[in-house]
Amino acid sequence: MQNDTEDNTIYLVVINDEEQYSIWPDYREIPPGWREVGKSGLKNECLDYINEVWTDMRPLSLRKKMAESENS
Repeated sequence: MQNDTEDNTIYLVVINDEEQYSIWPDYREIPPGWREVGKSGLKNECLDYINEVWTDMRPLSLRKKMAESENS
């Protein structure tokens, strides 16, 4: 018996200018400010990929500001 709530949607892994990741259904237009990273698949596959590559959760602007503070 098939579960009617099973998510068979194909998602794209997307990233914004702050290098924050998310997933987006492949049949929808990616919202402004986000771009594809080249990974797609089922939800769990995409989330596993994000967990693997997004090792620093701080936004890019904060990482840059902290690096500047360390160098001054």
